[in-house]
Amino acid sequence: MTKIKICGVRCLQNALLVAEAGADMIGLNFYPLSPRSLELATARDIVAGLRLALGTDCPTLVGVFVNESAADVRKIMAAVDLDFAQLSGDETPETVAELDGLAFKSIRPRALHEAVKAVAGYAASFPADERAPSILVDAYHPQLYGGSGETASLAVAQEIQRRAPRLLLAGGLSANNVAERLRAIRPWGVDVASGVEAGQPGVKDERKLRAFIQAARASA
Repeated sequence: MTKIKICGVRCLQNALLVAEAGADMIGLNFYPLSPRSLELATARDIVAGLRLALGTDCPTLVGVFVNESAADVRKIMAAVDLDFAQLSGDETPETVAELDGLAFKSIRPRALHEAVKAVAGYAASFPADERAPSILVDAYHPQLYGGSGETASLAVAQEIQRRAPRLLLAGGLSANNVAERLRAIRPWGVDVASGVEAGQPGVKDERKLRAFIQAARASA
């Protein structure tokens, strides 16, 4: 079954809605320049509330970081009680390796040769835990570290899928196109933020959220 990650949740009520709708992973953003970023105390309250309400049914909880040191990522993960870290900046393979299987890299290659090089560089640090993706591919944007709403290159995503055991696909996904992208690429999972929002960044719209999850599940 295709894994579904809903990223950029900013309050407990919305996070509980995302979990109840059937998401496998919830992403909490710690990049200060993102409109979906969270304060540490807010993130801690969301995670504590999810774990208390859902117990062992709680989705996998992922912190999104941009260009933080491995030591700082570890501190935040421990303080918030996160399962994994998504490194969405310019982190090197060495930084990912320092996190000992607790992190996966998000890449935004501009061309096929960049994708091949990136996958080879990070392959040694792919998480062994099958709850986490090996790598995430997003659309290239010259200014943004993800969340652009643009669609990742089909050829690039297909090549990465052939080279990574668990590809998490992001970039411009919505209920309108997720089934088509799944059929074309066959990723392990899909990741969406803006595609399930209506208006304010970080606030997930119930109708869009349920439509997205239904479309993704139906195409599996």
